[in-house]
Amino acid sequence: GPAMRAAADRALQAHPAIAEVAVVGLHDEVKGQVPVGFCTVKDPVLIADAASRAALEKSCIAKVAELLGAVAKPYKLHFVTALPKTRSGKLLRRSIQALAEGRETGDLSTLDDPSALDEIRKAVGR
Repeated sequence: GPAMRAAADRALQAHPAIAEVAVVGLHDEVKGQVPVGFCTVKDPVLIADAASRAALEKSCIAKVAELLGAVAKPYKLHFVTALPKTRSGKLLRRSIQALAEGRETGDLSTLDDPSALDEIRKAVGR
């Protein structure tokens, strides 16, 4: 639920490589809903290639398990260069969730950087 996602958010943020995080619940045929994290990193070198990304994802998920237990582990992490935010800096979690599920994002008039949405689309292969 939301409390678990918020806790996973904080746990991921505790990882030294991670700059910003949004954990959202995505619809899953089998499990109902699974937590998926979208993260920006402090150093782009850390996600320069597939092997680095995989290693970082593993390390981040291990951090969540260490702090919160296995039950809170994100199902998947996507590394992006920007997260969609409003001009005042608020994360647009609902828009991230909608994009990740292939739905319409609704009103994005307050969006600061439209390319951040493309990042999410690319990350989830939409």
